[in-house]
Amino acid sequence: MSSNVVELVTRAKAQVENLTPEQVIAETAEGAVLVDLREPAELTTGGQIAGAVHAPRGMLEFYADLSSPYHREEFDPSRRTILYCASGGRSALGALALAELGYADVAHLDGGMNAWLASGHPVTRSAG
Repeated sequence: MSSNVVELVTRAKAQVENLTPEQVIAETAEGAVLVDLREPAELTTGGQIAGAVHAPRGMLEFYADLSSPYHREEFDPSRRTILYCASGGRSALGALALAELGYADVAHLDGGMNAWLASGHPVTRSAG
């Protein structure tokens, strides 16, 4: 069966938990880890949601896998994990990947940073 990226993202969004910006705020206040999947240049130009852990999409599985030499301590399969990207495509696909790695409580910010900004929520910007 042949697919395109739009179909892949649509199927992923149907299989993962889609959160609003307000739900993300509430869940991070309760201790969920928030993961920014965007590329470094996107953080530089667009800022980041305060408190988010940066993990470019290409490194997500390596950072999240407990057996990987690249594993980062912020990633814990037993912890609520919320992903976001620019518009929600990469984060939906990433949430599926984490579920395959055994993350049982994973979701993504539907609409990504675009939805966050459209809701009027602030971002942090690095001094660099």
